[in-house]
Amino acid sequence: MRRIAFFISGTGGNALNLLRACREGRVPGLPVVGVASTAKAGGIARLEAEGLPMAVVVRGGFDSDEAFSEACYQAAEAAGAEVICLCGWLKKLTVPPRWSGRILNIHPGLLPRFGGPGMYGMHVHRAVLASGEAESGATVHLVDGEYDHGGVLDQQRVPVLPGDTAEDLQRRVYGAEMELYPRALAAHLGQRD
Repeated sequence: MRRIAFFISGTGGNALNLLRACREGRVPGLPVVGVASTAKAGGIARLEAEGLPMAVVVRGGFDSDEAFSEACYQAAEAAGAEVICLCGWLKKLTVPPRWSGRILNIHPGLLPRFGGPGMYGMHVHRAVLASGEAESGATVHLVDGEYDHGGVLDQQRVPVLPGDTAEDLQRRVYGAEMELYPRALAAHLGQRD
């Protein structure tokens, strides 16, 4: 089984979902560490309560995105991680060759639309509603150093319903994420064995 690190910036909901999927045998991976970009991330306590060791790496302590990214990778590598899953990670990562093809992210929209700098969380759902799109969804993709740019691994579509608020859409997309991320990670790990 491949050893997995979860990178979080917030509540850690996707990380907890993947952790449980691994423990239930739905994903052939072994969670070994979590890395948080802020000590205020609510997911730290939630993941620690599940027995996952956590490291905190704060961007402000580094001169560049490259130095920050390297510190994050070193935290993952110290635990023996072979794959990184970004789970609500909000900081820019540069991707060195040794990590190419081994970092996954989940985005709350159907990429390539509604992605890029500043397009996260409620910003995505508001943009989808403002555009008049008939559907939204979630995307799991490889991370390549550009925001929401790497190769798409899987998507799950969600209808936009008449009268939807951004909060309504967020709830349905989040439900889709809970199904999509374990499925996409399992498929990705299976291809790499």
